[in-house]
Amino acid sequence: MSTNATGAETRPRSRRGLVGLLTSQAISLTGTRISAIALPWFVLVSTGSATKTGMVAFCEMAPYVVVKALTGPLVDRLGPRRVNVAGDLASAVTVATIPLLHTLGLLHFGVLLALVALLGALRGPADSAKEVLIPDIVADAQVPTERVTGLTGTIERLASTIGPAVAGAIVGLLGPLSALVLDAVSFALSAIIIAATAPRRHVAAEGHEEESVGGYVHQLREGFDYLRRERLLRSIIGMVAVTNLLDAAMFAVLVPVWARDSGRGPAAVGLVAAVLSAFAVGGSLLAATFAHRLPRRTTYLLGYFIAGAPRFVALALGAPVWLVLGVHAVAGFGSGFINPIIGAVVLERIPRRLLGRVNALGDAVAWAGIPFGGLLGGALIGLVGLSPVMLVFGGIYFLVTTLPGLRPEWHELDRPRAGVGPGGDPHRPATAADPTVEVGTASEPVT
Repeated sequence: MSTNATGAETRPRSRRGLVGLLTSQAISLTGTRISAIALPWFVLVSTGSATKTGMVAFCEMAPYVVVKALTGPLVDRLGPRRVNVAGDLASAVTVATIPLLHTLGLLHFGVLLALVALLGALRGPADSAKEVLIPDIVADAQVPTERVTGLTGTIERLASTIGPAVAGAIVGLLGPLSALVLDAVSFALSAIIIAATAPRRHVAAEGHEEESVGGYVHQLREGFDYLRRERLLRSIIGMVAVTNLLDAAMFAVLVPVWARDSGRGPAAVGLVAAVLSAFAVGGSLLAATFAHRLPRRTTYLLGYFIAGAPRFVALALGAPVWLVLGVHAVAGFGSGFINPIIGAVVLERIPRRLLGRVNALGDAVAWAGIPFGGLLGGALIGLVGLSPVMLVFGGIYFLVTTLPGLRPEWHELDRPRAGVGPGGDPHRPATAADPTVEVGTASEPVT
């Protein structure tokens, strides 16, 4: 420990937790992207049913969202490190069980659905716990919050770019079951890294271990009540929920239908996704370096403006492929700045003792529409055709990401805060949004 100029005690600087978190995320997210291709492919080739393939995807995402929302108090009670390690280890066992039962001839479709649902239920709280680790890691590393959220966003984008390519090669060479084994290994490695590097205690800024007050239902309601009072966070989460649903429809149905109808084939789908993800990596890297120096509100709204509606309009108007790719490149770059700002703002505003439950509730709401995006897009295309749906979705995207930013509470994104908040970020002070609780800090992925 050391003392500053005023004689106050400060903690020594350590980036061990930051390096561990980034490494763990790189491994586990790449593994998850691999299974996202290997598992549907396994179901499709073993059953021949597109309906059953869709059921498997739904059975994973629905429990993921619901359980993530309900286990926030558990993260606050036990600490994010314990929940993340336990969740990743259990996920490793669950994923490994799928190829094992198939080898033994015991993997009936109902059993597969149950295992996939269990996997989603385990991943939800584990992913939430990784986000709740960030404030303590920021405090230890003594870097801006935007830098950490920008780096984690970069890792996520890289996993989205590299993971599918790796998955395609592995599935093609070794088969989908071997790819699932690698996913299980990635979960186990992630758990080991977090156990070895993450801060061992979930502590308040004053250095005292936080205590949970009341029962589970009381704590869950406390998190809900806080989120209900926080107008800015509520507005951001609502915006992300709508855009996530539209993006899910875009990549699950709209882009594949565009590729088929235009005669460009499935290669165009992969190319569009790869360009978007690759440029998002570049945006995230720049955000990790410079986002804490930029005006948040302007950067956030501009990022969403170029990342959203233009993609839908370009496809709806039948633009040539080079223009579609150019629009997606610009969109990807802009989207790289969104998540670091969301993560920093959410982490600053949520009281530390409520961080797990409020963050989990917010994530669950933001992801709630994703399982239904493809269903909505497919149904509307069947009714009115692709181009009208693209234009309507683009218009909704523009309105949802622009109009809320004109409300008075959105100026709080750039408002200076007095004193350093309990999140421990020396570069970003904070004040209490709610006088009844102390301030803390959390984070959320967008696209």
